[in-house]
Amino acid sequence: MPVIAPELMTELLASAADLTLLVTPARRVVSVLVNPGHRSFGQLTDWEGMALADILTEESNRKLDLRLQELRSGQVSVALELNHVSQQVWEFPVRYALHRVGADGSFLMLGRDLRPLAEVQQQLVSAQLAMERDYETQRELDTRYRVLMEMTRDPVMLVSVSSGRITDLNPASAKLLGGTRAELVGSAVAQEFDGRRRGEFIETLANVAASEAAAPVEVTARRSQRRVLVAPRLFRAAGERILLCLIDPADKQSRPADDLSDDLQRLYHAGADGIVFADSEGVIRAANEAFLNLTDASNIAAVRGRSIADYLVRGQVDLRVLLDNVKRTGQLRLYATRLTTDFSGQVAVELSASWLNDGPNPVLVLVVRDASRADALRRSGTGMPDDGARSVMELVGSSTLKDIVAETTDVIEKMCIETALELTRNNRVAAADMLGLSRQSLYVKLRKYGLVNRDGD
Repeated sequence: MPVIAPELMTELLASAADLTLLVTPARRVVSVLVNPGHRSFGQLTDWEGMALADILTEESNRKLDLRLQELRSGQVSVALELNHVSQQVWEFPVRYALHRVGADGSFLMLGRDLRPLAEVQQQLVSAQLAMERDYETQRELDTRYRVLMEMTRDPVMLVSVSSGRITDLNPASAKLLGGTRAELVGSAVAQEFDGRRRGEFIETLANVAASEAAAPVEVTARRSQRRVLVAPRLFRAAGERILLCLIDPADKQSRPADDLSDDLQRLYHAGADGIVFADSEGVIRAANEAFLNLTDASNIAAVRGRSIADYLVRGQVDLRVLLDNVKRTGQLRLYATRLTTDFSGQVAVELSASWLNDGPNPVLVLVVRDASRADALRRSGTGMPDDGARSVMELVGSSTLKDIVAETTDVIEKMCIETALELTRNNRVAAADMLGLSRQSLYVKLRKYGLVNRDGD
């Protein structure tokens, strides 16, 4: 090879490696060359003249001793990884190739910075640890799920809506259907029941799951020939719709308490009278189909969350009278008023209210009975005299005083005022609102009938 000038040799060494050190036989650094394109080390000119042991960690010094012995034994070059430590106690790894460059024992250290590789390795290790943690978490969840399925006594079955196949079921469900888990998992759910087609059966289950008040689907299991009730619930998992089906025998014998609960539930859904559950402020929580029919509401979502006052002809006046009396006595019977429908119609009704405050969240329960036929009979004058007087008293709160007085006498007018004062607990402002009078007009009539000093006022 031709002789290379020292300046060119220096540039070659600096470009060939990230870090180049020329070390004397006494292990003292003579020269430090840093690659111009790799400035993360800085200049490191302060290393020149220092002992090599002062810029290496203790462990790296021991490794260097062993490799220098191999270099003295006749090897031309030796590779090893060393960790440098700067004056700020900042460690960084470098992979060196050691080369003898003189007869006096001097050697050249051509180094490659290992920090980028170390960072990548650290990222890989972190990713691997994260994957292992996720795997362990998934295993734990799978174990919990499997134990829950095995120990649950209620028959449970999971069905994919897209494929219509059974994805999983517990032993209680497999026993009720007359097969084993291995036989049933993956089979079409419609084929496990007599007279059911796949598309029609899955659509039926999905519709029942979407409805709040729908009854379970009664079918016959093909393998066991048992009549069962399938109650589905729909949910999504990883973008797929899954039906969670609870299966019960159709001939299951329930306890008396269960019979009572079933009867009450059937009464709520199929009863002739409207039933409404509301909170302490009169906001509707639930209502049955009969109440929806009375108010011409399209569905329960249109009613839930609204105030009962929205459906009472006197609005807040009726609601305040209801709440005050039912909270004071616990019950209120046969409160006559009118309901307003969603299409501005009116229906004469009788309300019975109960206040259930034995739990953390008190509940107001209203039973609403359609009284439009009885109201028509009263207006036609077919009732007896005593019944007519009683009917007039029941009209207070559902009609204005002007309408009532037009058909009655001063005696009935006094009776209506007394009834309004009793219902409002002698609150004359509320009584005036209920009777459709101004406060001044009410005071005039109170003086007329000698009711000014009612209850000591």
